[in-house]
Amino acid sequence: MATETAVDVVMPQMGVSVSEGTITKWLKQEGEQVEADEALLEISTDKVDTEVPSPASGTVTQILVQEGETVEVGTKLAQIGGAPAANGQAQPAAPPEPATAQAAAESSAASGAEGETPTEQPVVEATPAAPAPAPAGDGAGEKSFVSPVVARIASEHGVDPSQVQGSGRGGRVTKKDILNFIEQGGAAAAPAAPAAAPAEAPAAPAPPKPAPPAPQPMVAEGGEQFEPMNAMRRGIAEHMRRSLDTSAHVTSAIEVDMSKVVAIRRKLKKEYEAAYGVNPTYLSFIARATVETLREYPWINGELRGEQIVTRNFVNLGFAVELTDGKGLIVPVLKHAEGLNLLGIARGVKDIAQRARDKQLTPDEVQGGTFTITNPGGYGTFHGTPVISQPQAAILGTYAVVKRPWVIQDDRGEDVIAIRPIMNLTLTYDHRLVDGALAGRFLHDLREKLESWDEAAY
Repeated sequence: MATETAVDVVMPQMGVSVSEGTITKWLKQEGEQVEADEALLEISTDKVDTEVPSPASGTVTQILVQEGETVEVGTKLAQIGGAPAANGQAQPAAPPEPATAQAAAESSAASGAEGETPTEQPVVEATPAAPAPAPAGDGAGEKSFVSPVVARIASEHGVDPSQVQGSGRGGRVTKKDILNFIEQGGAAAAPAAPAAAPAEAPAAPAPPKPAPPAPQPMVAEGGEQFEPMNAMRRGIAEHMRRSLDTSAHVTSAIEVDMSKVVAIRRKLKKEYEAAYGVNPTYLSFIARATVETLREYPWINGELRGEQIVTRNFVNLGFAVELTDGKGLIVPVLKHAEGLNLLGIARGVKDIAQRARDKQLTPDEVQGGTFTITNPGGYGTFHGTPVISQPQAAILGTYAVVKRPWVIQDDRGEDVIAIRPIMNLTLTYDHRLVDGALAGRFLHDLREKLESWDEAAY
């Protein structure tokens, strides 16, 4: 039954560190009917591209944010049922807009850490005590408000947001605007001019400071072309840089004889595909053995939180998945993997990887990971140094299975050379928490589990 009262559609919170999203496609238009939980629009953030379901059944009476626009979490995107709003503009769920850029920054800082949505407050129109010069241009009051993320980025780079040309509603400066300004060589705002010296103590005028260079437009040279970074690519860049700035990255590697795994996989492959429609990949075997090994190494499955070490009795296993177009990476999480056997992990990996490529993941499925596995070995690579997914303590890299000459002992205990399928595994870990010896023991025990695979145990 269609709703008779107005229901707001707002930009959802896609994770604690996500503060905004971009509308990529409206699946329903104004005047069309939509059912509750039916896909209403597609959005993109720096963590996930996904569909947003309708919160109610009824008619889409108003669309307030158009395709391609980026708005903050909590912003009203559309309305279902009821009469359209009189102003026809998107309404951010944020405190009243400050009168100045300085007040906006103070309001942003007070609202909390990055990714937290400020509590919506009633808008109160204040009567100024005395006339003040109005900001220049239409929509200047809206432009003066900047989100906590924009305020933080501007502060880190010494940029005055009022110097940035905003592309949001009313000229509002968005995260995309401030990042583009910085990437194009935008300089910090010049300091305020000092107060005039007293008349009785004149001082020699200081030489004028050279004006900061104006941002130079980027010009493509012969054979070059520009391609703007989307929200996901920009988010990946920011997260990778932040991880390197946060953790003390160290990588250790080990070689694994995968003979037993290869043999068991060959045996199970036809059975799993016929009965369950699942291919037991090498990644599934490694993931199962990794979960068992992590039980014995809680720090490698943990994290640093301030000055506290967090350990867990569960494993939320993340898998780095390349998107279909090859221009993005997402890490869906298989929750409570410690409760899954080999078949369960194979099913889970297939499901989340496919839905990641089809942009069908829910927000909950891309957060909460405690340990991550990345698998570039499918392309033939044999070594790498992955970047840790914050705030985790480590990430495992799996690489190509390659037939190599390998020294083994024969039945008489003598060393002989044989051909064996060998895989390199790497563990990149945060040296603030995990020492090299601990990482080495973890890799050693993981190798033992893979080389002595017990089909009944897993």
